[in-house]
Amino acid sequence: MSKRDYYEVLGIEKGASKDEIKKAYRKLARKYHPDVNKEADAADKFKEVKEAYEVLSDENKRAQYDQFGHAGASGQGFGGFGGGAEDFGGFGDIFDMFFGGGRRRDPNAPQQGADLQYTMVLDFEEAIFGKETDIHIPKEETCDSCSGSGAKPGTKVDTCSHCHGTGQLNQEQNTPFGRVVNRRVCHYCSGSGKIIKEKCNTCGGAGKVKKNKKIHIKIPAGIDEGQQIRVSGKGEPGINGGPAGDLFVVIQIRAHDFFEREGDNIYCELPINFAQAALGDEIEVPTVHGKVKLKVPAGTQTGKMFRLKGKGAPNVRGRGHGDQLLKVRIVTPTNLTDKQKELLREFNELRGNEETEEQDGSFFKRFRNAFKGND
Repeated sequence: MSKRDYYEVLGIEKGASKDEIKKAYRKLARKYHPDVNKEADAADKFKEVKEAYEVLSDENKRAQYDQFGHAGASGQGFGGFGGGAEDFGGFGDIFDMFFGGGRRRDPNAPQQGADLQYTMVLDFEEAIFGKETDIHIPKEETCDSCSGSGAKPGTKVDTCSHCHGTGQLNQEQNTPFGRVVNRRVCHYCSGSGKIIKEKCNTCGGAGKVKKNKKIHIKIPAGIDEGQQIRVSGKGEPGINGGPAGDLFVVIQIRAHDFFEREGDNIYCELPINFAQAALGDEIEVPTVHGKVKLKVPAGTQTGKMFRLKGKGAPNVRGRGHGDQLLKVRIVTPTNLTDKQKELLREFNELRGNEETEEQDGSFFKRFRNAFKGND
């Protein structure tokens, strides 16, 4: 399958600046990182983004890509070069990859540990008001017995005598392009650059052990479904003294029986009876902040929305509160008594015969009394 255009992969224009390229890469790398994104194709997209950035962030590689396309980026389509790979105008990396191996990081250099992800399920009110809690997650920790070296206490870690600690074995060969250095992973030390003759009995030479770690988490008020809390330095431990990764706590919220949330606003249905809708009333309605009184004006129709200012969820960034919106639903009474039926028939006749306002008002007083408590 043909590769996508690198500019298209990063979502940038062909004339994008270095800063624009870097910004686009960081955004997409965070989005598709396999430790954060669990979609089936996330790893492939992450590799695609990384490959595009490695070419477009390098001026020489980008120039060759702009001229020759993917053939230029992969080392094909070059001609007229003499001498060794080191003399190819900065294209040694491309030729290394073209002939296999590719460049590897120094295996002894500090590397940041992997990020971790934890899903936390909150009740509706917990998300509104926030909370502090402890979670327990299985994670790798530096082995206490060997202090992370992987070697049995009292013994030492030797530098690989074959790759001299580089983790790579170099093989020179002559090609039509000149002398090329082919770099491959050292199979004696598996690319680590180290030889452990006597492995630690606790970690088996890994330098890390799995532990159930307790971590204190602060949930900010107003957090919403799908948002993440980043706990710096609580991911997997770093390698060779590198910094630990981060822990990302992904929030899920249980559905509420009465309330629904959209952004910082909270929505609910307000059932009232026919008499309350026709005559108006003052009623108590629930909010996440407690009960409040609401005046329902006479003649209220089904579907009317009432807004309670500031009675919604707090903004997670501290920008005030949302509102609570109540949608009126007029409940039709069932199991009517004979008196209630009689009053409804009388009401229907009065409306049909267009009786005087005084008669109508007198009827409504009796009607309201008859339907009190019959929701």
